[in-house]
Amino acid sequence: MSQLAAPSSDEELPAYIAGLGLPGITDLHVHFMPDRVQQKVWGFFDRLPEMGEPAWPIAYRYSDEERVAILQRIGVTAFSALNYAHRPGMAKFLNEYSRAFAAHHEGAIHSATFFPEPGVENDVAQVLDEGAQIFKVHIQVGAFSALDPRLASSWELLAQAGVPVVMHCGSGPHGGEFTGPSPIYELVERYPELVLVIAHMGMPEYEEFAELARRAPNVYLDTTMVGTAYAQRHFAPIPDGYVETMAELANKVVLGTDFPTIPYSYSHQIEALHNWGLGEEWMRNVLWYNPQRLLMNVRTSRASAE
Repeated sequence: MSQLAAPSSDEELPAYIAGLGLPGITDLHVHFMPDRVQQKVWGFFDRLPEMGEPAWPIAYRYSDEERVAILQRIGVTAFSALNYAHRPGMAKFLNEYSRAFAAHHEGAIHSATFFPEPGVENDVAQVLDEGAQIFKVHIQVGAFSALDPRLASSWELLAQAGVPVVMHCGSGPHGGEFTGPSPIYELVERYPELVLVIAHMGMPEYEEFAELARRAPNVYLDTTMVGTAYAQRHFAPIPDGYVETMAELANKVVLGTDFPTIPYSYSHQIEALHNWGLGEEWMRNVLWYNPQRLLMNVRTSRASAE
């Protein structure tokens, strides 16, 4: 059992990280988007009460520079800048932004995205050549199948490169025609070397995606929103026995938070995970060692190819 107290505010995070003996936090599910895209995303969440959904007050509605400073101040020393294309012709613009963002901000992980459209494999090859270290695809928002034939060559390229793909493919908080575990099981069967990070642990299909992570060496789960008071109350409480499953999968879980579009403090995600009571070693793995290992594997694969 951990002897550290759970952090109850962002101000307490640096001391908590130091108490774990870590140099910082590595967060693989952070969003930085071009401003006009970010404003549209925030606008969607602002309108949720009009759609009969619970209010989603955005905790970190600041500029890029202010949000980077917040992350650095609270001890997040490595963070993705995930964008996701939801229509044709969008990925290239987003990838240009993400490349420039990573070059300009210390700690930012060079992130990229793609969409099933003609020439997608060329775009994926280009951003891999430019050094992209992580990708994001959003099955529900993009409304496409992970098994779309137009993506076959791209999945092969990503599998060969060992670059992780953060994939929102669970049916929460809203399902879609192509969400759910079945197509992802088939995707992993087709491309066993593909490194997948299942966003939100696949909520609400927690058990099915945990089983996939248990079976497949290259499938991981990110913690985004899982176990937080908001998710527990409104749309995706974890099932009975799931904490024990997380203990079993200690080496397959990586930190994700969805910063900045979260309706609570950054520290609350860490607090929720800490309160599962899985101990300091489990927290060290999730907050640092597991995500760092994924990024290190990318660097090692590239060095071997040169």
